[in-house]
Amino acid sequence: MYLNCKTWFSLRYGTISTSQLVGLAKEYGITSLALTNINATTDAWVFVRECREQQIKPVLGLECRNGNAFCYILLAQDMEGWLQINRFLSAHLMNGTPFPATAPYLAHTFVIYAWGARDPETLAPHELAGIRPREINKLFRTDTKRYADKLVILQPLTFQDAGQHQLHCVLRAIDNNLLISQLPPEETAGTDERFITPYQLLEHFKAHPHIVRNTLLVMEQCEIDFTFGRQLNKKYFTGSREADRERLRALALEGMERRYTAPAKREAARERIEKELRIIDQANFNAYFLITWDIVRYARHRGFFYVGRGSGANSIIAYCLEITNVDPIKLDLYFERFLNPHRTAPPDFDIDFSWADRDQVIDYIFKRHGEEHTALLGTISTFQTNAIVRELGKVYGLPRQEIDKILENPYQVKLGGDPVHQRIITFGTMLANKKHAFPNHLSIHAGGILISEAPIHQYCTTYMPPKGFSTAQMDMHIAESAGLHKFDILSQRGLGHIRDSLDIIRRNKGVEIDIHDVEHFMEDENVRNALRTVDTIGCFYIESPAMRQLLKKLACDDYITLVAASSIIRPGVAQAGMMRQYVHNFHAPEKVEYLHPIMKKLLGETYGVMVYQEDVIKVAHHYADLELADADTLRRAMGGKYRGEDNFGKIEQLFFDNCAKLGRPEAVSREVWRQIASFANFSFSKAHSASFAVESYQSLYLKTYYPAEFMVAVINNFGGFYNRELYFRELEKTGVHIFPPCINNSSYLTDIRGNEVFTGFIHVDSLEEAWIKKVLEDRERDGPFTGFENFVEREAPAPAQLEILIRIGAFNFSGYTKKELLWKSSALLKHAAADELHPRLFREPSRDWELPDLAYHRHEDAFEEIALLGFPLCSPFEVLDHDQRHYLPGAQFAQHLGRNICTLGYLVCLKHVYTSKNEPMCFGTFLDREGTFMDTVHFPASLRQYPFQKSGFYILEGKIIEEFGVFTLDVERMRKIGYFEDKPVETGAMRNSLSL
Repeated sequence: MYLNCKTWFSLRYGTISTSQLVGLAKEYGITSLALTNINATTDAWVFVRECREQQIKPVLGLECRNGNAFCYILLAQDMEGWLQINRFLSAHLMNGTPFPATAPYLAHTFVIYAWGARDPETLAPHELAGIRPREINKLFRTDTKRYADKLVILQPLTFQDAGQHQLHCVLRAIDNNLLISQLPPEETAGTDERFITPYQLLEHFKAHPHIVRNTLLVMEQCEIDFTFGRQLNKKYFTGSREADRERLRALALEGMERRYTAPAKREAARERIEKELRIIDQANFNAYFLITWDIVRYARHRGFFYVGRGSGANSIIAYCLEITNVDPIKLDLYFERFLNPHRTAPPDFDIDFSWADRDQVIDYIFKRHGEEHTALLGTISTFQTNAIVRELGKVYGLPRQEIDKILENPYQVKLGGDPVHQRIITFGTMLANKKHAFPNHLSIHAGGILISEAPIHQYCTTYMPPKGFSTAQMDMHIAESAGLHKFDILSQRGLGHIRDSLDIIRRNKGVEIDIHDVEHFMEDENVRNALRTVDTIGCFYIESPAMRQLLKKLACDDYITLVAASSIIRPGVAQAGMMRQYVHNFHAPEKVEYLHPIMKKLLGETYGVMVYQEDVIKVAHHYADLELADADTLRRAMGGKYRGEDNFGKIEQLFFDNCAKLGRPEAVSREVWRQIASFANFSFSKAHSASFAVESYQSLYLKTYYPAEFMVAVINNFGGFYNRELYFRELEKTGVHIFPPCINNSSYLTDIRGNEVFTGFIHVDSLEEAWIKKVLEDRERDGPFTGFENFVEREAPAPAQLEILIRIGAFNFSGYTKKELLWKSSALLKHAAADELHPRLFREPSRDWELPDLAYHRHEDAFEEIALLGFPLCSPFEVLDHDQRHYLPGAQFAQHLGRNICTLGYLVCLKHVYTSKNEPMCFGTFLDREGTFMDTVHFPASLRQYPFQKSGFYILEGKIIEEFGVFTLDVERMRKIGYFEDKPVETGAMRNSLSL
């Protein structure tokens, strides 16, 4: 009888989770239930699975609305009907067209109209009229028995109770960006759209049992024949399983000949290839490998640089097919992490492309496999704390200043006893429930693509986001539960750095580099030295302050250590204290105490510490005798892929039961489990870390030998970990001459010619992109501008745009100062007559303007650059009007270990964290006047008393501390200073120097 149930996937409308809806039905003995979300089918398969678990018959459907106007409900009679509904909704969403007033005929579906929308006489065989309990009195003059096969009960279910109705109204206000007091009644559901028990519903219709019977009959005619646990991905690449198997085998052996030239290595490689081919075929994953191979083959054909990673990098087949560039034999990669006979899901292949190339690869995939079978994977964005406070604050009319005050410290949201604040707390708690995150809107997965055997609309609706590719209305977890497994085609700026570096080096130096000669890079002494001295700014994955500190602590200068560092920097390892333990054990391997003799055998390479996901699988399998399938489930659970499910808890119990049977010491088992559980915040597989390390070496080689060209590539790919200013600071260190944007020499992106770098116009704030690109095209076609007047005459710029170009220094070549140019521009613009359709036959000579003497200060250019670029092109310390002679430089920290010092730093970045007592603290990174990095730590007491005040210069006082060769300033006092704050330092009394 429940034909119109909505969950919270009727976004910003419904308030019931899918589980709660099914739970309500189970509680009240309801045996059949229809899910009809508004213009969405997101949780259809979650609903079907949960209904079946509770012995409830699921019916799938859709509520069609144009804006807030109800049109009709569609119910799928079977899987064909579900396909038709998804196609119908997808066409509406993709084209942005309204639903027609009368639903078109869709095979194997029912259509339910609201009572009064259609004359029952005109209804087609598949069309019905829905009667709401409140509308029964409208049937007084209608012979309902005459239309007994056309009438059904239509009791909408949008929220559970009156309290949830208030939440529904809040969601509608958020969706409409209105104050709650201004929300029109037509934007909300009626208070009667709550759950009504079967008894109450039957009471409403006791005078019309034929309507009840017809409702039940309609539900009986709907049957979703869907089997979970099947593989729904494209079955075959070549057309048959046998042909796929032979094609994959041929490609693998062909690749083995290229990859393994030494006979001894080839023998071991062939043995592993045969083993993998058997398991891949048994699991029916041949097509999955071939589709991935086809993608990277296309990329190589187009000259696109890519990196293959993920658990698939554990596979020698992937290595031979050039999907990955990591030799699993050399690194002794654990094959079962990649694939084992018990695994039902395909392995993970993450293929990274430059952001500039990825869309072309995605376009190829859609064309290769057909839009009927292909879609980008969606994600479900949930309400987050800060956004909730901001949205609810607006709904309840809080001024922006008050909302900003509440969120002043994003790590400590402060709400008081004010009635409005209490409402924010009440509804915010409902929306931010950690166990059941409340959906807010749909988005696009970082790189997942679905390729299905049946039409994609058999399983989901698709829509067209601004990205321009058809996107599924479901996320990875829902897709996987249904049997659809993604291909990951990811975008990574680090590859853009490498790709563009190669082009710039070729153009500026005339040198061709084989970027795949990674073995040579790893052995190069200059590269090893750069790694040892952490000269890694701009290099993929090894440039962040935390990673640079870790590399220094490990004195890292080789591949194996870098692979380990790439994994232990991850939160799961670091937050559990295992990163610190690894570093300690690394420096004293002879003192390592293993938890158990088995652990020494399993973790000898990583000094007794679980570093990789493979380590967890090995420990769970060999220490606790878990089956590999269970160990892999544990690995997926610790990676966050089974959040909210019971798998983790079940395996935890199995782990301890097995340990007890094996006679393992309970205390040891609990510590082993603690280390396993700590990986819940994502660790890496060893193959993944190895792939990252390869890319790190490639970028480090380019930076070591071609630092200026490399840094220009980093800047043109919009940086990496840091903001763009730091990369300009690094570029300055290479000794090149950096010019501001020049109208005759600069391009839209930053360009290097010889030893001269011309800043790109892309960095200039408020400069119109389309206009400046047209100017550059005109310059390319008609030649450089001969002077300021010539530019104004040819381009007739808008006054505001011309002023920006003058202020940034684009006409420095003209011989006039900026003030003189600003003076001239006003009169020139009045007489400018450049017209592409009516060019002048003769040019008037330039007028010799009489200009007064205009004062100039040496800091003016720098402050114009700060205003328009966000930073000065020269060192900010050159601009600072402050006595800088008496501050300790970062290079001398080691000589003052344990002593209090005072230094002057230019803020680079901050990392905020919480202590074990949930108090905020942070780590800082600064530059000194020599360009040396200085690391700082600000414990809670210090941070409370001396909070940061955005970017700029800070006088820092504190004690130098050290850990494994990394020196850090423990900040006790701090003061921010402006560019013009020349306060002398009292060298004899540091505390007075801060003038606090």
